Amino acid sequence: MDRKTSIVLADDETLFRGVLKHMLESTGQFEVLFDAGNGAELIEKLSAAEKVNFPDIVLMDLKMPEMNGIEATKVITKKYPDLKVIALTTHKGKPFILNMLNLGTAGYITKDADPDEMVQTINEVAAKGFYYSQEVLQIINGDFLNRNKKNSVSPLDPGFITKREKEVLLLLCQQFRTQEIAEKLFLSERTVEGHRNNLLSKTNSKNVVGLIVYGLQHEIIDISDLTDPINGI
Repeated sequence: MDRKTSIVLADDETLFRGVLKHMLESTGQFEVLFDAGNGAELIEKLSAAEKVNFPDIVLMDLKMPEMNGIEATKVITKKYPDLKVIALTTHKGKPFILNMLNLGTAGYITKDADPDEMVQTINEVAAKGFYYSQEVLQIINGDFLNRNKKNSVSPLDPGFITKREKEVLLLLCQQFRTQEIAEKLFLSERTVEGHRNNLLSKTNSKNVVGLIVYGLQHEIIDISDLTDPINGI
C-alpha cells in the first residue's frame, strides 16, 4: 500500500478546516495529522510533532489572527526547510502571490479552486517539491517584465552559466524531478543535483522559484518554456 501524504491545515475558519479535511481524506491519498486556527498555534503543534509524526505539507491560509500565514511561513521555511508550504487563500492579487513565492512556498491555491486542481497541486508538491499553475507563472513573468522595463538587467558574462546548466535550469523550471532530468540528459542524479546546487549558488536563489525568476529576468528562459516540453536535448 502506498504511503499517504501527511498534511496539516492552518486556517481560522473551523468549518472550512473540517470540510477540507473530509475532502482530502476521502480521496484515500492524504492523511490530515492536525489543524490549527492561526500561525502561532501551527508553530506550536509542529514543534510538538517533531519527534512524533511530522507532516509533509502545510496548507496555509494567509489571513489569520495572532500570527498570519505570511509570518508563519517565514518561521517554517527557516526552521523546517524540508516542510513544504502551499498557500491556500481567497487572495488572488499579484502582491500576495509574489510575496508568498518569494518566501519559498511550494505552491499557491485559491479557495475557489476545483477540488481536482487542489489534489493535483498537493500531489505534484509531494512528488516534485513544488508546483505552480499557469496563472501563477504568468504573474511571475508579468511582474519581472514590468520591472525590467524600468531597470535594465545586466547581461550575463559568456560562460557564467554553462550550456549544461541551462539545460538543467530549463527542465527544473518545467517542473521535472531530478530522476527525470537525469534520464533526459543521460546524467546521474548526483550530477543533476550538482548542477542544481551550482545554479542556486550562482544566481543567489533559495529555491526553484528563484531560478524561474532569474531565468526570466535574464532571458535564459521564456514563459512558453515553462509549459512546452523540450525536444532534442
